[in-house]
Amino acid sequence: MPRFFQHMDCPAEVGEMLRISGQDGVHIRRSLRMDVGEFLVICDGQGHDYRAVIDGFDGDDVLLSVAERTVSVTEPSVKVTLYMGLPKGEKMEWIIQKAVELGVSRIVPVVTSRSIAKPGEKAAKKTERWQKIANEAAGQCGRGILPEVTMPMSFREALPQMTAAPLLICYEAGGRPFGELLADRPTELGLFVGPEGGISPAEVEAMQQGGGKTATLGARILRCETAPLAALTLIMGLTGNMD
Repeated sequence: MPRFFQHMDCPAEVGEMLRISGQDGVHIRRSLRMDVGEFLVICDGQGHDYRAVIDGFDGDDVLLSVAERTVSVTEPSVKVTLYMGLPKGEKMEWIIQKAVELGVSRIVPVVTSRSIAKPGEKAAKKTERWQKIANEAAGQCGRGILPEVTMPMSFREALPQMTAAPLLICYEAGGRPFGELLADRPTELGLFVGPEGGISPAEVEAMQQGGGKTATLGARILRCETAPLAALTLIMGLTGNMD
């Protein structure tokens, strides 16, 4: 069943009327060629799904009424924020897309001491594109929320956020297995992954002083675009979110 995100200030009730405008409305009417009486799913981005029936059209706007409201079953029990050392080229786009599919809740691009890429004057435009990629991935895989992609931050700016919750540091120099670190099944977690050049000892020390713990992904050194996906897969599996 087609699925679309619609911002709502508060949860909609059964029988309430909804309107879908813009590109989604055009897509429903002109691309999918849906008609009156057909059903689709609306997600409010806050964890609720609505089974809604098309009542009519107003230009390219789609008019619907809510037939059923349910809590989304696709959101994991652990809220993970990925702090990603800013990589080169288009790697960030790949990481965002796949991290959203794997259940990440928030992505923070971090400019570290070893980041080759710099956001520069185009940071806002890049962030807008990254958010669009995250939104499309969320819709494709049936997420109940739209994971946020923030503007890039320096390591110094991001550090207070990273150490405000339990933090796992994917460190190529070694650490404890994910199974040990996730034994208590946390409900909120930060995950830090460095860029192509890895993480500097000073950065590791700063995160550890704030309570961060180094984690190992095995004896092989993974690329910066592989490590976050391997780590997220482990996190979701070990917390029972891939059963």
